Amino acid sequence: MGTLFAWASFAVLRPWMSDFEFLLFLLVAFVGGVPLVHRTGVELGVIDHGSIVWDEIVPFWLVLLLCPEHWLWQATAFALFRCFDIVKPEPARQIDEKLKNGLGVMCDDLVAAAYTLLVLALLRFVGA
Repeated sequence: MGTLFAWASFAVLRPWMSDFEFLLFLLVAFVGGVPLVHRTGVELGVIDHGSIVWDEIVPFWLVLLLCPEHWLWQATAFALFRCFDIVKPEPARQIDEKLKNGLGVMCDDLVAAAYTLLVLALLRFVGA
């Protein structure tokens, strides 16, 4: 649900900020999210509790910022991000297993975003 919310809210937020302002917003959202996600996880008794979605929202906003604006590219980005978030390819899996705090929760989704952007770049390169 977090990724869907990110996609919908991106369309609302993006027109109000330049690229630089949005990147700054993402930096603040990520850095501020680390202690908030950690505290919420501690209070829920599970550091990476399924109801915590901020860790999906912020990295997917980054993906959408760097993704072509067409809905098909964004839908592809959505599917790729969800896949990488679920599968957790290295180093996301190692981060998820070893770093049991807010930083780990946020960073494994950041890795999923990086993989998503890499695949999107490759698709653009080959002319998809």
